[in-house]
Amino acid sequence: QVQLVESGGGLVQPGGSLRLSCAASGFTFSSYAMAWYRQGPGKERELVARILTTGASTLYADSVKGRFAISRDNAKNTVYLQMNSLKPEDTAVYYCNTWRLSGGQKYDYWGQGTQVTVSS
Repeated sequence: QVQLVESGGGLVQPGGSLRLSCAASGFTFSSYAMAWYRQGPGKERELVARILTTGASTLYADSVKGRFAISRDNAKNTVYLQMNSLKPEDTAVYYCNTWRLSGGQKYDYWGQGTQVTVSS
């Protein structure tokens, strides 16, 4: 079955950087788009970035454009989120995501999440 395991979260000062990783298994990784979402305290889960199968096409939330970069290594079945110039408002649990479309329904798969805290 689909398994997504995030790592790389932690405590960082404003202006700092972190790189999140998501190791995927249970499916043909190179055939599916991947995404990162986040959920801050008292907020709804929101899309941060998305990457298509070859990595040639990416999409970012306006709030992270120019600071975050999503990438993937299909040989390692891993997707990354490089986060630079971090702000306190980036504090959230970050989730790795993939999805399937079947019969007009969207099925989401999620990792367990990794906490990112931006604070001095």
